[in-house]
Amino acid sequence: MYTMGGLGSLISLSQNATRPNIVMVMSDAFDGRLTFDPGSRVVQLPYVNYLRELGTTFLNAYTNSPICCPSRAAMWSGQFVHHTQSWNNYKCLDANATTWMDLLEANGYLTKMMGKLDYTSGSHSVSNRVEAWTRDVQFLLRQEPRPVAQLVGNMSTMRIMRKDWENIDKATNWIHQRAAPSHQPFALYVGLNLPHPYRTESMGPTAGGSTFRTSPYWLGKVSSELITVPKWLPLDSMHPVDYYSTFTKNCSGVFTEEEVRSIRAFYYAMCAEADAMLGRVISALRETGLLNNTVVIFTADHGELAMEHRQFYKMSMFEGSSHVPLLIMGPGLRSGLQVKQLVSLVDLYPTVLDIAGLSPVGALSGHSLFPWLSKASAFSKKEHPDWVLSEYHGCNVNASTYMLRSGRWKYIAYADGLSVPPQLFDLTVDKEELHNVSPKFQDVRAHLDKLLRSIVDYPKVSTAVHLYNKKAFTAWRNGVGRNYSQVIANLRWHVDWQKDPLANEKAIDKWLNGSF
Repeated sequence: MYTMGGLGSLISLSQNATRPNIVMVMSDAFDGRLTFDPGSRVVQLPYVNYLRELGTTFLNAYTNSPICCPSRAAMWSGQFVHHTQSWNNYKCLDANATTWMDLLEANGYLTKMMGKLDYTSGSHSVSNRVEAWTRDVQFLLRQEPRPVAQLVGNMSTMRIMRKDWENIDKATNWIHQRAAPSHQPFALYVGLNLPHPYRTESMGPTAGGSTFRTSPYWLGKVSSELITVPKWLPLDSMHPVDYYSTFTKNCSGVFTEEEVRSIRAFYYAMCAEADAMLGRVISALRETGLLNNTVVIFTADHGELAMEHRQFYKMSMFEGSSHVPLLIMGPGLRSGLQVKQLVSLVDLYPTVLDIAGLSPVGALSGHSLFPWLSKASAFSKKEHPDWVLSEYHGCNVNASTYMLRSGRWKYIAYADGLSVPPQLFDLTVDKEELHNVSPKFQDVRAHLDKLLRSIVDYPKVSTAVHLYNKKAFTAWRNGVGRNYSQVIANLRWHVDWQKDPLANEKAIDKWLNGSF
């Protein structure tokens, strides 16, 4: 399926003994705007800065779906979400799906994947999958605990996310003990949980992740005077889908300015801890003499709203959620370059293959970023489209969502394109995305909607997701059997438990029967 390409005859990254090693560190929920000015000023990220100075930073990199599993499925497959039908955190790629790592291994690379992978079907909690399946049910569900900040340890406490640090230790040991002695080029993937918020343990075993936890040590890396308090629209002025997300994320209540600042500060501190983990990997490569022949890629599956738009978490097309970091450094690649081209995670599949000297045979959704990275000038940049696509079909959002970034515009369409009004933002003058100008610029909206439909028949995809949700939920309910009423009543979401313990079940039955 994949053959050797012709890049090797032109540059040092060739199919021979000098093929570069490839290391990707993918964090979870890292806001890409923190990797360049002015966002980079709010928190100290020395190793992100190191990659920025010695590599290439993509200033407009986006997730293809702002949630963990579908986003990673797009990155590993090089295919848009609607092609792989990675609809939610439970349904993504098949376990035997071919990834770019598989292709590297088949072509002589020593490979290793560790840490958070999360791109195949079957994972995440029952509550999470049921929330995704039943998002068409017409009631408001408080699905998440209220976001909170939690301080632990003292000024010497550095290892907060222990699971991540354990994986980083394993990764550095693998570099020293397996990669360094090997005569093969190697490819290493390390997936981090940080800076994803922690599960709120006080809310029980089914609780979601709404706790922003850090120590005084990492808070010391944050410039508190630069923390901004985001503007919010009044609840009655919000787009209906955004209001639904705000409510289900338990953010429709009152928050003091101090609470918001604290959540944002703690989130930035968690980013600083993730940066230190990236630093450990870079240091291991330097210590073993491998860094000079290793391409290092840092990115994330999605961002984090951190109380922008009266929300936390992801699951949104707003910049905090959809804008991801993408920095690439390595031999034969440009340094100190900032690229404005719109790119997305599906572009990493063909890019990694190009770096390794492999050429894909067959269609991918992504396009190689190698023309921007390479010091050689023999490659055309014209093949990459001037737009990016992101889509979302999971929980906390009650309509399939499609985002098209093109030029100054961000266009967001929903469902069938008719039942839910679209949104349009001019990011050159409205960086906070508070002014939906769709009614004002109807010609722009019509042009972008036509472009979007040429990329994906989104009304058809929305219908397919709707049918999948009903079918998947019905199969699950049948599998639960006589315990269904108890299970559905005890999920972490509810309508009005005190007045009617069977409210969840009744509302869902109406949905399944087509009553609404």
